[in-house]
Amino acid sequence: MMRLTLPPVLKALTIAVALMAAGLFAQSAHAEKYASIVIDADTHEVLHARNADEARYPASLTKVMTLYMLFDALKTGEVTLDERLVVSRHAASQPPSNLKLRTGSTMTVRDAIGALVSKSANDVAVVVAERLGRTESRFAQLMTVKAKSLGMNHTRFMNASGLPNTQQLTTARDLAILADAMLTDHADYYHYFSSSSFQWAGRTYKNHNELLGKVDGVDGIKTGYTRASGFNLMTSAKRDGSRIIAIMLGGNTSRSRNAHVEDLVEAAFTTLTDPAHDTQLAFAGVLQPVHPNDAAEPMLNGKRISVIIAEGGGDADDDKLVVAETAPAPAPTPEIVEHTKMETPVEPFVQPTTHIMSVSEYEARQMQIAK
Repeated sequence: MMRLTLPPVLKALTIAVALMAAGLFAQSAHAEKYASIVIDADTHEVLHARNADEARYPASLTKVMTLYMLFDALKTGEVTLDERLVVSRHAASQPPSNLKLRTGSTMTVRDAIGALVSKSANDVAVVVAERLGRTESRFAQLMTVKAKSLGMNHTRFMNASGLPNTQQLTTARDLAILADAMLTDHADYYHYFSSSSFQWAGRTYKNHNELLGKVDGVDGIKTGYTRASGFNLMTSAKRDGSRIIAIMLGGNTSRSRNAHVEDLVEAAFTTLTDPAHDTQLAFAGVLQPVHPNDAAEPMLNGKRISVIIAEGGGDADDDKLVVAETAPAPAPTPEIVEHTKMETPVEPFVQPTTHIMSVSEYEARQMQIAK
């Protein structure tokens, strides 16, 4: 039987069409666009918003809610900072970014906090989830209930880490609500987000939030990245007694995201420190990213697939489909970079037993608290 050989360009187009037919583009449609919001944390006035209510993927900003839940448990005495958490097989199987934890090993709650804040470790997120919710999926339900009680009405969690899941959605406005709740409800624990690094098993992991120590007043809180979400950043800064919260989602690179959020922070303080300065005018100088819809769009040899399709071809010379964040410089991938395997010793340990309330009981309790 004769085999038909397609020219390289047609091969590329065939791959692109196949992807579209499979719904891969549709799956990322929620999160491939830029969104941002800046609020005055003291008055809750919205200083700036672009696509703030559009559905987006939170990526590792999910871990801020995981930490919020953990801080809740610390405040009520359900757990302690020195309690040792057991690593399950499911937790140990999580992909990078992780600490390469071994099944049956343990770590303290204090170390878990540091690992989530600085290393954004997915295996640690599951360790915490299983301690507080028995299973990660059940913990995700509790996270969603908590989100609703905080007023995050357009957020749904499916896991504790932010690893890709097309049903795990949020908005920039909801994430600003979460950041504000963290500052308000857990001010005693917020200092963890200011940590410049985290040490574990003889290694030091630098905090992914590069605005710490660089932008005046920035003292937290979290970065995030997946191919579907693009580069996300939730940040807060305080100057001269005024605090702001800034959220950016869908950046093309970590560098461009950081620069954009820095511009948002500066514009916010310009309006707060000078009442005579027009807020809209201040933020008008903050340009929208050049390609706000490219955070998750597949590319072929440096050219976006949608452009190749629109042009009816291209100059591709092979049929290998790749994902690139920008060209020509390769984008860093801080949330998914591989690391040398670091293992912790397996210690015989019995997990503390606690009362596990049902999701409906938890929901009723949270809604009562929110009233």
